[in-house]
Amino acid sequence: MKENAQNTRLSAFGIAAIAIMLGVLGWAGWYAISAWQAMRGVAISTLGWVFMALGVTVTFLVGAGLMALVFYSSRHDMDR
Repeated sequence: MKENAQNTRLSAFGIAAIAIMLGVLGWAGWYAISAWQAMRGVAISTLGWVFMALGVTVTFLVGAGLMALVFYSSRHDMDR
């Protein structure tokens, strides 16, 4: 049950913001795919793949840890 019933419809600004973000996401995906295909002749060594996997793992863990801290502080009323 909601205490403060609010209109949950998006305004025109909200719809425009979502459209812009989807456009940027589409452009970033297109750019990433074209950049990946432009490097077909480049060989990455096994050590390169290991460090790339470590970089992805550490980045994911830092992001997950920060999100966990945000939720923890929000649940325990520490953001006031």
